[in-house]
Formats: sequence, C-alpha cells, structure tokens
Amino acid sequence: MSIRVGILGYGNLGRGVECAVRQNPDMELRAVFTRRDLEKVTILTDTAKVCRVEEARDWKDELDVLILCGGSATDLPVQTPEYARLFNVVDSFDTHARIPEHFAAVDAAAKESGKTAIISVGWDPGMFSLNRMYANAILPEGKDYTFWGRGVSQGHSDAVRRISGVKDAKQYTIPVEAALASVRAGENPDLTTREKHTRECFVVLEEGADAARVEEEIKTMPNYFADYDTTVHFISEEEMKRDHSRIPHGGFVLRSGVTGWEKENHHLIEYSLKLDSNPEFTSSVIVAYARAAYRLASEKAFGCKTVFDIAPAYLSPKSGEELRKSLL
Repeated sequence: MSIRVGILGYGNLGRGVECAVRQNPDMELRAVFTRRDLEKVTILTDTAKVCRVEEARDWKDELDVLILCGGSATDLPVQTPEYARLFNVVDSFDTHARIPEHFAAVDAAAKESGKTAIISVGWDPGMFSLNRMYANAILPEGKDYTFWGRGVSQGHSDAVRRISGVKDAKQYTIPVEAALASVRAGENPDLTTREKHTRECFVVLEEGADAARVEEEIKTMPNYFADYDTTVHFISEEEMKRDHSRIPHGGFVLRSGVTGWEKENHHLIEYSLKLDSNPEFTSSVIVAYARAAYRLASEKAFGCKTVFDIAPAYLSPKSGEELRKSLL
C-alpha cells in the first residue's frame, strides 16, 4: 500500500515535495492544502486534489502523513502543534535557537493525540545536524565548524518578506573564506558568528515604503540578522526576476579533532553539499523522513522526534536485507 501524503502550503517547498513524492514509488500525493485562491493554484499531480487549508481536518482519516511547508518565522510554530493533533506530520522548522521550545509544543500535541511528528527536517537543521552528531561521537576531543552558502536561505528570505513594506526579497548567506581556510588548515580558530558568515539581502519594496526603516528592521532582527554583518540592496522587480530567480545553496560541516595517547594525531571530518535548488533538496530530505514518520506511527512510537532519534533504515524504501546487501 502506498503512503498517502498531503502537503500544507504550495510555495517553493511544497512544489519540491510534490516532485520528490513522484520519485518515491511507495508514496502517493493525495491532497494539497493552500491559503491561496484555489482557482489560481495549479499542481502537477493529476490524481491529487487542491483544497483550502480549512478543509484539512476533513482529511484526518485519508492521509498517512501531512507535510507542513510553511515558514519558520510565523507559520510552523502555530501549524505544527495544531496539525499534530490530527495527523502524523513532518516540518522543516529551521530557527535553531527556538527548536527546544518548538519540540516541546509539538511533542505535547502529538502525544496527546497519538500521532508521530518529526520536526526540523532538511539539510540544516537535518543532514548537517546528523553529521555534527556523528563527528562529535567519533572525535570527542575537537571543535565543530559549520559554514553555509554561498546560497539563498529560504527561512531568512521569508523572514524579510514578512516585514511591512517588502514586496519580495532574497537573502544570501556567504562564508568568510579566510575563516574556512583556517579550519581546513587545522588551525582550530575560535570564530564568532560574525567572523564566519556575512549576509546579503536583495529587497523589492512596496510603493511608498520607507527603505531606511526596512533596512533597520532587517539588520536588527533577532535570530536572523542581528549577529551578522548584513548588506541590504534595494532593487527593482525586473532585477529580482533577472538576477535572483534561482534558489541555490550548500555548505560545509567540519570537525577538527585529535586521537592518540598524547593527542598526537590530527583529523578533519568534512561533509559538504552543493545544491542547485535549496527547496527541492530540502523537500527530498523531508519526504524520506515522511516515510520514517509513517513507519514509526505504525509502531505506535508517538510524540515528537528529530533526525537524531530515527534510525537510517527508516528512511529507505529498501528492506533491511537489501540495505545490508547493497549499501553496507
């Protein structure tokens, strides 16, 4: 039987999830729920229905997993606990500083309703988180370093677009090359947040909007921009479409550590990603974890989970025997 999937939110991430479901033959997309006018939403899957968000609860018994594709700034803190009372859910909540409180809220809702929820799924948090954890376990004496970019951050771009007076925005995260080179050279530098990355925003304003106010709101936004050197460019809609239509990203997770009785041997673990499409790669990770949510729910492993709690075999459509034969 196919895993019946629903998508809540049909922006870049939702469209990516739809494409990813198509590549997984043990899944089928049944419904897309949107806040937009239904007549203006066209999906790619002929067999799935497009419904208003308010209709989602009517599908309570028709979906195995609901994938939440809203933004972390305002959508997911409300939506994930709400829908975890009705469905097994997966989200991509990516405000690192608020993950503990988000986990607590979702865990309470999922346990109360007898559902399985997996939060903060993607590549960071997500795949990068796993690699940080593995590297820490293997090299307990060492230092962690994570560099993102150069690429478009969906969460940060969404946060800028939520500012009053902003019509459209793209935000690029850029590693400081000197800092990355120092880590790779084994120098183990102590780096502040500001020394590791810069942020660059390209913003289209609504007519009559106060550019100085918008720039100040961006640069002082806690958890997003306040701790970084941030440059804001105000551009036209034409420039945005011409120069910033794609959504690339990537980055590096490194751990520099030592082994040996006298700590005489040095090691560097590095995991990297180079992505043509941030939302499509994130969607592919989410869909793999949707499979895990379905399997965990069938085992009555209810409550909230993160990538740390889930065995890799739960992500794959292959059996344990096939995995041991082909990948181990």
